[in-house]
Amino acid sequence: MLRLSLFFLSLLAFGNNAIAQDVIYSPSSLGPLKVTTVVKNLVNPWGMAFLPDGRILITERPGRLRVYSQGQISAPVTGTPAVYNQGQGGLLDVAIDPNFSQNKWVYLTYAEAGTGGVAGTAVMRGKLNGNALENTQVLFRQMPKLSTGNHFGSRLVFDRSGYLFVTLGENNNRITAQYLDHHQGKIIRIWPDGSIPTDNPFIGQANVKPEIWTYGHRNPQGATLNPWTGKLWMNEHGPMGGDEINIPLPGKNYGWPIITYGIDYNGQPIPESTGTRAPGMEQPIHYWVPSIAPSGMVFYDGNKNSAWYGNLFVGGLAAQQLVRLEVNDETIVKEERLLSELGNRVRALKTGPDGGLYLLTDSATGMLLKIDPPPKETRRSIKPPKPRPQSGHPEKR
Repeated sequence: MLRLSLFFLSLLAFGNNAIAQDVIYSPSSLGPLKVTTVVKNLVNPWGMAFLPDGRILITERPGRLRVYSQGQISAPVTGTPAVYNQGQGGLLDVAIDPNFSQNKWVYLTYAEAGTGGVAGTAVMRGKLNGNALENTQVLFRQMPKLSTGNHFGSRLVFDRSGYLFVTLGENNNRITAQYLDHHQGKIIRIWPDGSIPTDNPFIGQANVKPEIWTYGHRNPQGATLNPWTGKLWMNEHGPMGGDEINIPLPGKNYGWPIITYGIDYNGQPIPESTGTRAPGMEQPIHYWVPSIAPSGMVFYDGNKNSAWYGNLFVGGLAAQQLVRLEVNDETIVKEERLLSELGNRVRALKTGPDGGLYLLTDSATGMLLKIDPPPKETRRSIKPPKPRPQSGHPEKR
């Protein structure tokens, strides 16, 4: 009786998040998938990062950073920044330093308020000490601040050389994605201390933001490093149709809003658009019409004996699905939609150190889910289709 009472007291101490784990089985082409609910009742969770000891950092968009460990979710970590919690704004992504075991740096992206009711994306870091961030530093601020609640991006990715990539939305100001004196609609590359690499593609050019790596993006909410090639991959929202996957190469223009496979939400062409192709502008390696509203992205590199090993996964917000993509070099050759029956907006994805695929669902009662990947022997051989398939009609996400 005493043990039972202590158990219920522990649940009250950690709120409604500390629960017995629920398990369901979801259909897939490779057999039933075991899906375990690890945490419930997260408030619009947005990003996560695994610590070396297996704990998980999780952001909640209203402005909280929490730590999951051994069935419990912590009280909010102190030392996080004040956030602009309007529309799509708030506390967004989280990443740890490649040398976290030595330096304890944790990196956050968030919407930061400016003057006159507008906001922009910012990057901050702090040293994790217990349940606190200390020695906090703002490393980057998107300038000018133009958002009134939309299109902040933003994902954080470290590459093998220790550079930090940050994806930035165009704040729903379309043409600024083409302006090199604006941070809107860009991917930037900085050092972990916020300094600017001397080999960035626009270094030394007048009236150009030196952090810029690529431009012509709309609202990139997914990014990951290909663990086999070391290249950065990313996804971004189109308008009504035209969501994209790109491999951003230095100095390249990815076209928004001049070229797009989508249309405006009123059913008309994007006013600035000249079509789907233009000289000097890059084509996506994959796109969706209708939109899935992509967010979160990861290559599965966990269990080598899994049929999913080497696959790319993308979360679908409007689609309320997990999208599995089979990849041949830099070509998407097959797509499968998963977890459709759950009806959850999939916001963020990570491969766990235990080989599980972890995902966050985006709602006021969001969840951390774990999927056990299917074994290799169920995998079927596939051949690349030609040309790349596209079907359906644009729809508003």
